[in-house]
Amino acid sequence: MGKKRKMYSPEFKAKVALAAVKNEETMSELSARFGVHPTMINRWKRSLLESAADVFGKGQKSKKENEAKVDELYKQIGKLKVANDFLSEKLNL
Repeated sequence: MGKKRKMYSPEFKAKVALAAVKNEETMSELSARFGVHPTMINRWKRSLLESAADVFGKGQKSKKENEAKVDELYKQIGKLKVANDFLSEKLNL
């Protein structure tokens, strides 16, 4: 039988990674405090630092995507209005 791996929540990983980024404690101290192997702490820290820019970039990307979606929806509304007007005109004759 194999070993069962522990599953850590994203909140816990973030907490540990932030503590590692602060450099107030050594990896050994963090490992003992949180009960996680130092290799895992280093991996979470690296992941946090690599993805930190994404936190600030999401808002700008979302605005562009939202504008594009709004434009597309306005186009669809215009087409539907033209089709609706045409059909109501034909039905009234």
